[in-house]
Amino acid sequence: MNALHLWLRHETRTTERRTPVVPADARRLVESGVTLTVEESPQRVFPIEAYEEAGCRVAGTGSWVSAPSDAVVLGLKELPDEPAALTHRHIFFGHAYKQQPGAETLLRRFLAGGGTLLDLEYLVDDDGRRLAAFGYWAGYLGAALAVLHHRGRLRTPLRPTSKEELDAELAGDGGQLKALVIGALGRSGRGARVALEAAGIEPTCWDLAETRDLDRHALLEHELMVNTVLTTSPVPPFLTDKDLDEPGRRLRTLCDVTCDVGSPMNVLPVYDTTTDWTEPVRRLRERPALDLIAIDNLPSLLPLEASVDFSAALLPMLLEFETGGAWGRGLDRFRQACREIGAREGEFRDA
Repeated sequence: MNALHLWLRHETRTTERRTPVVPADARRLVESGVTLTVEESPQRVFPIEAYEEAGCRVAGTGSWVSAPSDAVVLGLKELPDEPAALTHRHIFFGHAYKQQPGAETLLRRFLAGGGTLLDLEYLVDDDGRRLAAFGYWAGYLGAALAVLHHRGRLRTPLRPTSKEELDAELAGDGGQLKALVIGALGRSGRGARVALEAAGIEPTCWDLAETRDLDRHALLEHELMVNTVLTTSPVPPFLTDKDLDEPGRRLRTLCDVTCDVGSPMNVLPVYDTTTDWTEPVRRLRERPALDLIAIDNLPSLLPLEASVDFSAALLPMLLEFETGGAWGRGLDRFRQACREIGAREGEFRDA
């Protein structure tokens, strides 16, 4: 078997500053025999020189399209719209397996070129637990932004920061704010609870037991809510438009960390587009006011901390690439998604 050639691509989204592999872990990959090519990227939190010092090759921004056919292209967020046919194996968060908008278009690009998507969201162990995730930092930042907005202290446009700086902004002023975290026992929920604790807030915590027969009236009694639930099959929504118009609603700030907008798995079908760093808050109701935060790359606001944690979790998987296990499950899930849009078995490339 040929040695693994990883190609770390530049992220086209201008607010994406994270990386799935930090320089220290890049060095470990190179020392283990992996060829690692890193594209130049002015926004990546680590400079290209740090990768060069780790023994990586350097390539131009966006040059993955002409990378050797055996290279595995590694990234985080969405690919550019071109090329129309994707020929490589790609590792990134594709958001294409739950009928999200644009999902079929992306899958057909892979089918057209014979490429393969190994979605990081579906890199899981034998029990279905994700092996590398940004969930903790997504929950932490979602809750932090919600608190700062609720207190009238959120500065826009958003900019990358550090945990120390953000903790200092959150400190004090806890008051009697009544906050709710849904999915409180998961990675994202844990991060949300830590941020609320830093803000002096002790939240109500709901998880599976409380959402099986969700009490919407009790939910609406909270002033601030952070949703961190990620579902893989449709469930009854936590809130609907009708609920937002209920008399006596106390809910004023809603943060959806999950951002499954447009998917049948969306537990908060009360909005149709995400928010962003420039305009992080959208008004959903005027009387009484209800504001939404739904940013789908929250951890990029803490790019250093988030990248270091994610890279450490992903490294063992990359060192074991092509040995089956989690990667084999990821390939199976890609093929299942392709079959769901009508692809035939013969259209799949052997990964």
